[in-house]
Amino acid sequence: MTTLTGFNLELAETRRELGSHWGWFTGLGIGLIVLGVLAFLNLPAATTVSVYAVGVFMLIAAGAEVGGAMFVRTWSGFALMLVSALLYGAAGVVTIANPDLAAKVLTLMLAFALVFSGVMRVWWSTALRALPGWGWITASGIVSILAGIVFIAEWPADTVFLLGMVLAFDLTFQGAMLAGMGFALKSLTR
Repeated sequence: MTTLTGFNLELAETRRELGSHWGWFTGLGIGLIVLGVLAFLNLPAATTVSVYAVGVFMLIAAGAEVGGAMFVRTWSGFALMLVSALLYGAAGVVTIANPDLAAKVLTLMLAFALVFSGVMRVWWSTALRALPGWGWITASGIVSILAGIVFIAEWPADTVFLLGMVLAFDLTFQGAMLAGMGFALKSLTR
């Protein structure tokens, strides 16, 4: 019984602490919504920004892999780890040096990932037919498959705006979620 009481007290303290920071969540959410709207207003630029971000993250990951490889120089897989890091770094350099090519490749990868994840959801939903709501999983899988097929059919023409649109949607919805959370947390301060 004392454990449950201690948990309830800890939960109440956490709620009060989060509630006192509601403004940060709301402000961050509004900032992300603004960035999302700006991305929607210039999808080609948003696509370029997202491609550069991928390239920079690939270079950072390659550097981390090289650093990790240096810690295990005596390991039999050292050379393979180092080659992998160098290839990752080379891909990051190519991504930054030629963002148009990288955008085309990333768009095609996104399209195939949508088709694959949609097929997996439809297949998964057949195993869940006994449960209520399984049709929603099927519907979401079908929408993903159709979106992937449309992206493949329009490729490479959709490359200019598609990744930017994905970034814009993500920023906007993340912002809405954080702003909503902030306003909900404000009610905890009362």
